[in-house]
Amino acid sequence: MGIIGLFLMPLLDILGLVISLYFKVVVVDVVLYWMLQYKLITIHNKYAEKFMEILKAVTEPVYKAIRKKVAPVSGIDVAPYVLLVAIAFLGSFVTHLSRWIEQYMQ
Repeated sequence: MGIIGLFLMPLLDILGLVISLYFKVVVVDVVLYWMLQYKLITIHNKYAEKFMEILKAVTEPVYKAIRKKVAPVSGIDVAPYVLLVAIAFLGSFVTHLSRWIEQYMQ
């Protein structure tokens, strides 16, 4: 593997991990949102409130950017679902790019 591959492979691995982690954060945010909507859980605990604030801080900036381009469908905010699809696509792209580099840079 060439020098480019030696530097690029760890970067792609780290990027893949970050993408995977962010996907999981968005899934947790979506699940908690629906659980709150259907009153399966309530946020009256200071730790739960702080956890939700952290989730919102991490996800809301991306949701806002998506909401500028994609309107709600039947009153449902589809931004989290659009984001999940985009993250899945990006994660797949990084994985395939990593395999391609590993295969052709030998």
